[in-house]
Amino acid sequence: MAERRGASHAGAVPQEPSAAARTRLARGGRLARLSAAAGKGLLAARRAQRRGDEDGVGLSHDEIADVVLDTLGSMKGAAMKAGQLLSYLDLPMDERTAQRYHTRLAQLQDSASASDPDTIAAVVAAEYGAPADRVFAMWEPTPFAVASIGQVHRARLPDGTDVAVKVQHPGVAESTLADLANLELLVPLLRVLNPRLEPGPLLAEVRARLDEELDYQTEARYHQAFAERYAGHPFVRVPRVHHDWCRPRVLVTDFVDGATFGEVARTADAAARDRYGEIIFRFVFGSLYRFRIFNADPHPGNYLFPGDGSVVFIDFGSCKTFGTADRDRLHAVHRAVREDEATSLRVAMLEAGLLGEGFGGDFDVVRRWFQLMHRPMRTCEPFTYTAAYAREVAAASMDPDAGYVETLRRLSMPAAYLMLNRIQFGLTSLLARIEPTACWGDVLLELSEDATPATDLGRAEAAFIAASPYRA
Repeated sequence: MAERRGASHAGAVPQEPSAAARTRLARGGRLARLSAAAGKGLLAARRAQRRGDEDGVGLSHDEIADVVLDTLGSMKGAAMKAGQLLSYLDLPMDERTAQRYHTRLAQLQDSASASDPDTIAAVVAAEYGAPADRVFAMWEPTPFAVASIGQVHRARLPDGTDVAVKVQHPGVAESTLADLANLELLVPLLRVLNPRLEPGPLLAEVRARLDEELDYQTEARYHQAFAERYAGHPFVRVPRVHHDWCRPRVLVTDFVDGATFGEVARTADAAARDRYGEIIFRFVFGSLYRFRIFNADPHPGNYLFPGDGSVVFIDFGSCKTFGTADRDRLHAVHRAVREDEATSLRVAMLEAGLLGEGFGGDFDVVRRWFQLMHRPMRTCEPFTYTAAYAREVAAASMDPDAGYVETLRRLSMPAAYLMLNRIQFGLTSLLARIEPTACWGDVLLELSEDATPATDLGRAEAAFIAASPYRA
């Protein structure tokens, strides 16, 4: 019997790799070549720096950014999501270098290369059983926005309603699964940006976002929940969902026109940027504390600015509903940080499950980390979100030299709170792009404890919030 098994094995025909394995190998090869090219560019930058050639240093980083843009922008899926994060997150690096990457990679936020029109047409036809120009009264085959999971086309329903139709890129689910298995191949690229970088948190962020964003049906339900809660709000707008027209790979909402986040960052005056920054802040924390829902993807491509002082929120692919107890435990942590009371913070973290009973680290390091994360909100003094502050926040969680990383690894992170980590990666860097100033501590007290509104925006929405049937 043993000999027959051996003979059978010796004569076995080698199995062809599966389609999934071939996809992973092909995409993994592109990521590996990208990291190698980035490493080569870094060596050129270092040589230029040693000879005092600042222009040469900048040129080398521009070339790295261009390779990242060309490679990740054409790959879609998790690879492109990683590029999008690099386009606006303030990773711990010097300001001039960071700005070069932000400028070069900004295209990945909403205008990367589109999928082939014929393949998109095939997705639409498969979902509706008819071509797009027969399903819709008007269909624009050229998308006006392209993201990592899908692209958005303008269309018109038979009743004359102008809509935005988000269609998943063909094969993106398979590509994403392959990328999620290959993400470690991006580590050399990340270390080009900062040799001391601890890449784990950033890679975990990419994985978490992509898992959620592939599910358009869940996104439609969350989008509807936000639209209901903010219908008629004085300065927050959420487009209506057209559920009868949605499909598993197609999401249809009202079309809204407006300036992009990048345009606002470049052209808006300080007063407008303060207003928009406060609106985004209110939307994030107000949704959490007032309605117990949280949109965890503060990405520059997810906002439009119609010019009337409002902000339109357009992407709900990464959301969570919190239980009352989880929301209240989180509030207790925030309150203890604001009061800078170590004993209260320890108790609140224990009750929230953020700190195990056997925690053996230096709790003062934990206290100082929370103080840094909440610096804008700790007091009722004006604070301006800046790129420098965002880089300090990122370094605290990702750069071992900052003195926090080893202790943070000892903390627990219950599943209920995983999405909240995105505030430190996303919201801080997002607001830093427009540098808004406000008394954020006053605003947070209003949102979390129903304190008297301390800003014009708070007073403007007070009646709407008081009358809302969705307070939870």
